[in-house]
Amino acid sequence: MDRVSFSTVDLSTSDSHHIEQTAQLLFDAFRDRAAAWPDIDSARQEVLESLEPGKISRVAIDGQSVLGWIGGQPQYDGLVWELHPLVVAPHVRRRGIGRALVEDLEIAVVERGALTLWLGSDDEIDETSLSRIDLYDDLPAKLASFRRGGDHPADFYRRLGFSIVGVMPDANGRGKPDIFFAKRIGT
Repeated sequence: MDRVSFSTVDLSTSDSHHIEQTAQLLFDAFRDRAAAWPDIDSARQEVLESLEPGKISRVAIDGQSVLGWIGGQPQYDGLVWELHPLVVAPHVRRRGIGRALVEDLEIAVVERGALTLWLGSDDEIDETSLSRIDLYDDLPAKLASFRRGGDHPADFYRRLGFSIVGVMPDANGRGKPDIFFAKRIGT
């Protein structure tokens, strides 16, 4: 597939047009995959929370259309940042936008003194080998034999240098874990 031409800019509290597009993108992308944003109002609230002071909220735009969105929030006195969330419009996935947004966030948080970037990626619909099993029984072996299936983004994050650093069993219900990825950044 061809790359898409876009620019990455800060999402601004004064840009209601892009805020609404971003909320719709988030809601649409996760509508069938997660209960985190069950309606457009909850998606809009997530976008607005990303605009709070000290956080990072960036969008990939093509003219007037939001193609992707990434957020970041500091933890551990800014030495660690959480990537939350990342979403790319379905019609332009696998064309470099997600990678560009992650790389853009990495640069921004390194400039703020970060040493680690991390994220959680839920498996609510049985897309990895960590789903529907007892993760309290020999977790190290289960992490060592991790496999991805379906459209879970594990391979995407691994290609960007992230490693699985942990898991929260039953985070989204019995047998539905949150998988933690992290990577060392900065110097």
